[in-house]
Amino acid sequence: MVALEHEIKQLIVSALALEDIAPDDIQTDAPLFVEGLGLDSIDALELGLALQKRYGVSLSADSQETRQHFASVQTLAAFVASQRKQ
Repeated sequence: MVALEHEIKQLIVSALALEDIAPDDIQTDAPLFVEGLGLDSIDALELGLALQKRYGVSLSADSQETRQHFASVQTLAAFVASQRKQ
């Protein structure tokens, strides 16, 4: 799971063009939105597309469940891992 979390951190940095942030700067359990990394709704859309392309996961933009998956790198990694098993 640690490897997947690191991949997702790299994906976040590259997909969102976060020039000032290295993957290792992102805390695994820190919030991605508002506080923490400070992403916004546009970032969420871009990240969702990147996750779909990279891992083939399907996400619903309006779903409360999707919002929970995007809480942190840790929850995103758990979601991607669960989708891979299906």
